[in-house]
Amino acid sequence: MKISQTQLDLVNNRIQALLKADSFYGKKLAAAGIDHVETAEDFAKLPFSEKKDLRDAYPLGLMTAPEEEIVRIHSSSGTTGTPVIIPYTQKDVDDWGEMFKRCYEVAGITNMDRIQITPGYGLWTAGIGFQNGCEKLGAMAVPMGPGNTEKQLEMMQALKTTVICSTSSYALLLAEEIEKRGIKENIHLKKGVIGSERWSDKMRENIANSLGIELYDIYGLTEIYGPGIGISCEYNEGMHYWDDYLYIEVIDPKTGENVPDGELGELVITTLVKEGAPLIRYRTHDLSRIIPGKCKCGRCYPRIDVIMGRTDDMMKIKGVNVFPSQIEEVLGKFDEISSEYQIRISHLEGKDTMRIYVESTGDVDFASLSKRIAEKVKSKIGFTPIVKVVEVGVLPRSTKKTARVIDERFD
Repeated sequence: MKISQTQLDLVNNRIQALLKADSFYGKKLAAAGIDHVETAEDFAKLPFSEKKDLRDAYPLGLMTAPEEEIVRIHSSSGTTGTPVIIPYTQKDVDDWGEMFKRCYEVAGITNMDRIQITPGYGLWTAGIGFQNGCEKLGAMAVPMGPGNTEKQLEMMQALKTTVICSTSSYALLLAEEIEKRGIKENIHLKKGVIGSERWSDKMRENIANSLGIELYDIYGLTEIYGPGIGISCEYNEGMHYWDDYLYIEVIDPKTGENVPDGELGELVITTLVKEGAPLIRYRTHDLSRIIPGKCKCGRCYPRIDVIMGRTDDMMKIKGVNVFPSQIEEVLGKFDEISSEYQIRISHLEGKDTMRIYVESTGDVDFASLSKRIAEKVKSKIGFTPIVKVVEVGVLPRSTKKTARVIDERFD
């Protein structure tokens, strides 16, 4: 997607604000002698911003608007290193709510829906983002937050919730609990808005079939408002994003050069109108691609594909580069197993070992299934893992995100 003149004008407006605030990016621009961009080629020469820049700006070095205009802060959910603190003006909060409202509308959700919100509240952007959009839409928000499955199911039945907002892991847990308790006829869910973690097609089918609902992928990250900057539509061919608020590029993560539309790479996002903490050419480390052409739904907003993984997902095992998505792809071809899996990597007796845990029902020969899965994985990645088949329900379920890869080599 080539940047338009309107988008360039908005970028220039943000450049002026960043220079005036003398923020980390303002300093980068001043050092490079840049105070505006005229062409797409000029824009492509602007320096990237990185998570490290944002951490170095802790606590309020990202603040670009005057302090009296800052009404809220949010922080990234990452558990390692210095947190990233993002200030928001009232306009930022309103803009984010407008984007989220659009997401709900694309999913066919209206002000007659009852939306149960299970992601976390607080410094994290998730729960409050879902609620902000819900209130803009005029729908009924049920702000549950994470966990307390007993209460979630009680409210879901009593209030006849029609939309569930959650991580895919928690949607799966709820689906399994509903089935276990035999209460499906008391559940009125029609749609699920799912975000925050990558999930396989198999997991999607499992949740959709179990609950009998339509599912929509939602995208976002704390640094760029939060969830709600993009969503899949009824055709489920990628996620529409709001190009009047954001400009998205896809780059080769190694060279930093733009790749052609349709080619996989790292998403780089520029906020076009953000006031509290505008970001220019922010490297997300999320892997996706721009989907060329217009969507069958007829909407004019461009699309990115679902997130395939992250540039930092890669595991080096026995000298081989392995991505979790490669393992997931193989496991998705086995009907005998559930959508849940866990990868554990250890270093034993001088060598790396990969163990893959999968779930199956008791009417399957576990030993034979283990062998077949190990052979298929070997043909994909070049070495043989140890595959352990366990009973359905043995692997951990989560009310938030599920840790699917556990690297014990560095414990």
